[in-house]
Amino acid sequence: MDERSSGPVGETVRRTIFVRGAVQGVGFRWWTRARALELGLVGHARNTADGRVEVVAQGPAEAVDALEALLRESPTTTRRPGHVESVVVQAGVPRDGTTGFVER
Repeated sequence: MDERSSGPVGETVRRTIFVRGAVQGVGFRWWTRARALELGLVGHARNTADGRVEVVAQGPAEAVDALEALLRESPTTTRRPGHVESVVVQAGVPRDGTTGFVER
């Protein structure tokens, strides 16, 4: 298990990731959705009233770790739009029946 991973390889996890910075109106949610789908994750990315983007990601622990790393990466190597100042993560309980990854 990786020190940043929240579970054994293959375990399904759910995390809510709050991203602060210049992340609204720049294609950040679209970019996040594309990366999440590439990683086989389900969930959503939505703008919040205080200017952050909330990303809820569920899937294998290693895939959620990978998305979180891409959101934190500085400088970006994947042409992530906008500018990320901080990332805060909250662990959650995986939910049955969650499908797809959408922008809200």
